[in-house]
Amino acid sequence: MIRRLRRAYGRLRLGTRLALGLGALSLVVFAVVGTALTTFMRDYLSAQLDTQLAQAQVAQAKSIADYGTLSGKKYWRWYYAVYDVEDGTPQLRKPEVATDLPKDVDEFTAVARAQTSSSKEVLRTGHLRGEGDYRLRACEVEPGLILVSAAPMDEIDDTVGQLVTVQAVTFGLALLALVVTGRSLLRRGLKPLSDMAHTARGITSHDLTDSARLPVRHDGRGGGPEVEELRTAFNTMLEHIDESLAVRAEAEQRLRRFVADASHELRTPLMSVRGYADLFQYAAANAPEERDKHLTRLRAEAARMGFLLDDLLLLARLDAAEVETPLRPREADLVELVQEAADAFRASHADHPLTVEPGPAALRMRLDPQRVRQVLDNLLTNAAVHTPAGTAVSVAVSAAHGVARVRVRDAGPGIPPGDRERVFDRFYRVDKARSRDRGGSGLGLAVANSLIRAHGGTIELRSEPGKTVFTVSLPLDTAL
Repeated sequence: MIRRLRRAYGRLRLGTRLALGLGALSLVVFAVVGTALTTFMRDYLSAQLDTQLAQAQVAQAKSIADYGTLSGKKYWRWYYAVYDVEDGTPQLRKPEVATDLPKDVDEFTAVARAQTSSSKEVLRTGHLRGEGDYRLRACEVEPGLILVSAAPMDEIDDTVGQLVTVQAVTFGLALLALVVTGRSLLRRGLKPLSDMAHTARGITSHDLTDSARLPVRHDGRGGGPEVEELRTAFNTMLEHIDESLAVRAEAEQRLRRFVADASHELRTPLMSVRGYADLFQYAAANAPEERDKHLTRLRAEAARMGFLLDDLLLLARLDAAEVETPLRPREADLVELVQEAADAFRASHADHPLTVEPGPAALRMRLDPQRVRQVLDNLLTNAAVHTPAGTAVSVAVSAAHGVARVRVRDAGPGIPPGDRERVFDRFYRVDKARSRDRGGSGLGLAVANSLIRAHGGTIELRSEPGKTVFTVSLPLDTAL
C-alpha cells in the first residue's frame, strides 16, 4: 500500500507535489497552533473556575465561622461538604440541604483528608459517579473544621469542545483554500519550467543528424530570479549545443571531403602501378628495353604514393599529438636550417633565383630541425611550382619580442582572394587544372601548418599581384 502511494505520489506533477507538501506542513502548523490554543483556553477557564471557587468559599467559611451553618448564595449544581476533624480523621457533617451533597462523596473525603495534612488550600479535579468531572477545593475554616466545595467542569468541556470544532472547520477550510490557491500559484510560477520542458521535448524530437542548428529556443519571461537563471543557463546550453553541432557538421564534412580526396589521390598512382604492371607483364619478355622504362615508372608511382601516405600519416600523428608527438626537439640553429634549405632550393630549382636577405648570424632555439626543414622546403617548393620560371624568390630570418620569424616571398602572380583562406586545407589546390604528374597532392601547406602549430607557432599568408609572403613565427622561449 505504501509503495503504491509512493508511486502515485511520484507520478504527480511538481506543482501538485509542492502544493501537497505545503498542505501537509500547514496541517502540522495548524495542529500545533490549535493544540496550544485549546490548552491555553482550558487552563484559562480552569483558573477562572478556581478563582470563583475561592471567592465562594471565603463567604461560606465566614458564615460557618460566625453562624455554624452554610448560608449565602449557592450555585446551581455546586456541591458543599463540611468535615469535622477528630484525631486527624475528617468526619462528614450531615448536610443542611440534601442537594448540597452528591451520592458519591469519596472524592470529597479524599480532598478533606489531603487538607488535614496540608498547610494551604487543596485543589483537585475528580470524577463523581453519575455527575461527571468536578473541580474540588478544600480549605480550613478554623482548626478542626474543613469546607470542601465542588464546581462542575462540563461547561469548560463544552466551551473547549466548541473551540475545537470551530478550529477544525476553520483550519480545514483554510487548508483547502491554501492547497487550491497554492496549486494555482505554483502552476503559474512553474509554467516557465513547463515551457522549458516542452522546448527540451522539441529538441529530442528534432533530427540532429542532418542539421547543425536547433530550431527551438526558450524566450519566455517571468518565474522569478531562479527561473531566470535557469532560463539563461538553458539557452546558453542550447547555444553550446548549436556550436558543437556546427563543429561536428563541419568536421564530418571535412572528413568526407578528406576521404574523397585521399581516395582520389591514391587511386591515380594505384591505377598507374596497375597499368605499368600489366605492360611489364605482356611487353617485357619481347622488348627488354621496355622493362627498365616500366620499372622506372613503377618505382616513381610507388614513391609518389609513399610520399602521399607519409604525409597522411604525419598529419594523423599531428592530430593525435596528445598520444604520440611526431616531433623530436633539440637545440638547433634556425639560420643554419634556412641556409641549408636555400642551398637545396638553388640546386633543384635553378630557374628561380633565390636571395637570402641579411639577418642574424645565428639563432639558437629548441625545435625539431628535420620537421622545420621540411616546412621550409615545402614553402620554397610551393613558391617555385606556382610561379613562372625566372620569378624571384627571397627568404629572410628575423627575431624580435621573443618570436623568431622566417619570411618566404616570391614575386609571382599572387593567390586569388577566394583561395587564400583555404590554402592550408588538406588536398586543396589553387591551380585546379594543374596535372598531378607535376607533383603536389595539396598536402604540402597543410603539413607545414600542422608542424608549425605543433611547435607552438603560426604561419601567416599575405598575397597580392606581384608578391606572396608566407611568414613562419616560432616562439623563442617555448620548451617542447
